[in-house]
Amino acid sequence: MKVQPEMARWSEDDAKAWWARQPWICGFNFLPSSAVNFIEMWHPPTFDRAGIERELGWAADIGFNAMRFNLPFVGWQEDREGLLNRVDAVLEIGHRLGIRSVPCLFDDCEFGGSVPVWGPQQEPIAGVHNSRAVASPGRILLQDTSLFDDFERYVQDVITRYGNDPRVLFWDLYNEPGNRMEFDATGYSRSAIGDPAVSLELMERSFLWARALNPTAPLTVAAWTTPLPDEDAHPYQTEIDRVALLQSDIVTFHAYWNRAKVEEFIAYLEVLDRPMLCTEWMARAIDSRIEDQLGLFRERGIGCFQWGMVKGRSQTELPWPRELVAAHGGNITKHEWFHDLLHRDGTPYLPTEIATIRSEISQAR
Repeated sequence: MKVQPEMARWSEDDAKAWWARQPWICGFNFLPSSAVNFIEMWHPPTFDRAGIERELGWAADIGFNAMRFNLPFVGWQEDREGLLNRVDAVLEIGHRLGIRSVPCLFDDCEFGGSVPVWGPQQEPIAGVHNSRAVASPGRILLQDTSLFDDFERYVQDVITRYGNDPRVLFWDLYNEPGNRMEFDATGYSRSAIGDPAVSLELMERSFLWARALNPTAPLTVAAWTTPLPDEDAHPYQTEIDRVALLQSDIVTFHAYWNRAKVEEFIAYLEVLDRPMLCTEWMARAIDSRIEDQLGLFRERGIGCFQWGMVKGRSQTELPWPRELVAAHGGNITKHEWFHDLLHRDGTPYLPTEIATIRSEISQAR
């Protein structure tokens, strides 16, 4: 693919024309139940092709038509061809099942507090949500500005390979840039590692690197830093989120909140007059629920990707840290799953949720 300098952000008309060719997007964030994090998903000894095919088959049977997943920069560094071959396999499995893919190239969610290492991963910590989550490239590597040339090669290598691939629905260049949260067994704390300004710089450069290749699918980074209920602020007012919204071809956002708050976010973002998708949502303990929000997304023509599919080693059925749940106005219910839809044998956690998803997808056709 020939690099074309200074390609422009898509116009509103181009973005709307792309959106008009899509069905209503109803998807999920995918990490197979056999993987404790995205390194374990993609690392050769633990790449569970049979399990991935089985779990994506369950998703297709429900009716989902899109999935979002992260790629590890360290995997590209250490095993470029092997990683991309495994990405090919996942794209193809999804394609056969009618599920298009949203690759996410960078990610600042290093909740486990460990440096990403391309190798065997630690076992999950009992009772802790997402206890081994690692970032891409990782907070320590991110601070090494001498690596920015490697980051550029990574972005352009992946997008060159898949830039005209119809199996890619859109490109999510960076998940939650600037997130410095770490989870522990009792609460959450802000990490002292890293300057969010470096995340902003990498995000801006990633748009330039990707746009120079003129991929056929749109580029985006989700606005994610919504204020807490007692803060006198509009949603998505950090510099990172403002830049993300102004650079993105399509508007994406995260919304782990109740329906009333989500409606506020939609009202705030719809003035941008571009296709809109919520790329992370659904957390039962804070009233981000399928039964009262999936219909809202469908009625408003907003694509959505709920968090999780099959309960597994990431333990995202367990609650967020108690402080974070309280900050979002929620209450931890001991026996209620936080995220995820299915048990590891494919049976639903709540059959009524699966019925709602099928009904909403059917109504959108």
